[in-house]
Amino acid sequence: MGGESRKWLVLVATVWIQAFTGTNFDFSAYSSELKSVLGVSQFLLNYLAVASDLGKAFGWSSGLALLYMPAWAALFIAATLGLAGYGVQWLLIQRLIALPYPLVFLMCLLAGLSICWFNTVCFVACIRCFPTNRSLALALTVSFNGLSPALYDLAAHSFSVSTAALPPLYLLLNALLPLAVSLATALPIARHSAPPASFSTIADSLVFLALNLLAVLVGVYLVLADSLSFTSLFAYRGLFLAALFLLTVPLAVPGVVYAREWAHSSIHRSFRITASGFNLVGAEELELYKGLLSDGGGGIALPTEEEKEGVCDGEEKERGWWSKWVMRKDGLLILGEEHGVRRLLGRVDFWLYYLSYFCGATVGLVYSNNVGQILESLGGGSNTTSLVSLYSTSSFFGRLLSATPDFFRGPSCRRVYFARTGWLAMALIPTPVAFFLLALSGSIPAVYVATALIGSSSGFIFAAAVSVTSELFGVDSFGVNHNIIISNIPLGSLLYGSLAALVYDANGTASDSTVTCDGRKCYASTFVVWGCVSLFGLMCNVLLYVRTRFAYDMFERTRRGIESEF
Repeated sequence: MGGESRKWLVLVATVWIQAFTGTNFDFSAYSSELKSVLGVSQFLLNYLAVASDLGKAFGWSSGLALLYMPAWAALFIAATLGLAGYGVQWLLIQRLIALPYPLVFLMCLLAGLSICWFNTVCFVACIRCFPTNRSLALALTVSFNGLSPALYDLAAHSFSVSTAALPPLYLLLNALLPLAVSLATALPIARHSAPPASFSTIADSLVFLALNLLAVLVGVYLVLADSLSFTSLFAYRGLFLAALFLLTVPLAVPGVVYAREWAHSSIHRSFRITASGFNLVGAEELELYKGLLSDGGGGIALPTEEEKEGVCDGEEKERGWWSKWVMRKDGLLILGEEHGVRRLLGRVDFWLYYLSYFCGATVGLVYSNNVGQILESLGGGSNTTSLVSLYSTSSFFGRLLSATPDFFRGPSCRRVYFARTGWLAMALIPTPVAFFLLALSGSIPAVYVATALIGSSSGFIFAAAVSVTSELFGVDSFGVNHNIIISNIPLGSLLYGSLAALVYDANGTASDSTVTCDGRKCYASTFVVWGCVSLFGLMCNVLLYVRTRFAYDMFERTRRGIESEF
């Protein structure tokens, strides 16, 4: 029981860390003040957003560090980086210090790097503690990252109801809250490497189901709380304390479920409950499953190239070179094969995955960095924080939905089984729709609708990509490989953000060394380009699904064969 309680304590710790370290979402909440203090153009302001994302280009350092240092040390390195990065920016906005632009760029980079270190610690902890349910654990953990802006908005309003005082408060909280959460979660994170003592299918299933329902409750509460407006600090403090209480409730869920299971098994030992369908069971099955994912087969015969060729006959043969060189060339034979950096970069599937991420979720992230300026250009600048919260909460629900494939894996749901890469492609569809809606309409209501669509789409991809990376390219190399994947974010931030800034500055008017732009013309062309780019990303994602569905189907058939023996 000690191992069981420990793994759930680790999961709750990662939930807390993720909930308070999604600080990159609130850049729009203080970007205008940063632009004013520095006296820079929209183009140079965009480079600061790029700097925050550029930290992800060095995210591989966190995966490498975890190979040689304990997780708690990496956790405090992340907190220190964030304290320095956001703390210095807070001093700058308060005009307590003056810094040249290159140093501000460096501080934004450190802040972005801290987020990457936090994420890697959480991902590795979940993968180690939940070897058979890591997709469910990761989806739940990552989903809370999307709630950070809503939590920070309540926290900031707990100190001041003045709109002018909020931007520096955001930066101060960004610097201090992750450090406080790191101190609170250091102990369970430090002990996360101990393997679980036992695996209980029914209990695990019930705990995950309860935690997901609780997550929905927290998300709905924060959406409603963030939509309220008060003039009293006491009211906001009450709302924030209630949110903190809801975040502590998950600590009690595993205990209640396991106590129920113990009582049920003690009183009705002769009553046998069947598996829930989305969790693998049994020690023997676990070994086979771990072998399948981690050891390139683990005693299970791998399909040969001839067998793979034989699966796709008839229609595929008629496709000729397209089928041979595009659909099956260098395709994955089985999920979970370990890929080193050199092998990873040589995979066609890696580059399709990279491009689909680069042209999909990354565009959505760049959009979130610009929502403040977009709304301001349309005359709704006073509602920036509400739009940031809308994006974050939509991202939260999108992340939570990324666990859908795992809940659709039971015997009763076999007809709706779909490879995770296929879910990834479907999740990207709302992004081009939203951008073309913005290009055609350009009204404030359209901005809110598009923000909800892009936030949910990007959130789903951000969360699902963590599982996809480990499934396609291996678990042991995950810490490095996933950070290579997300290196597309700073590249996309630079490219897409620079495009938006150039269009904005070209249509704006200069005043006091800054450029301001009003009307649809500020972003209309940008939305068209972003929409076309996301359509290309969707095409890459569909191609990735077609190429990888064989490996997913082979894994699913093997999994069902194992379940039929238990």
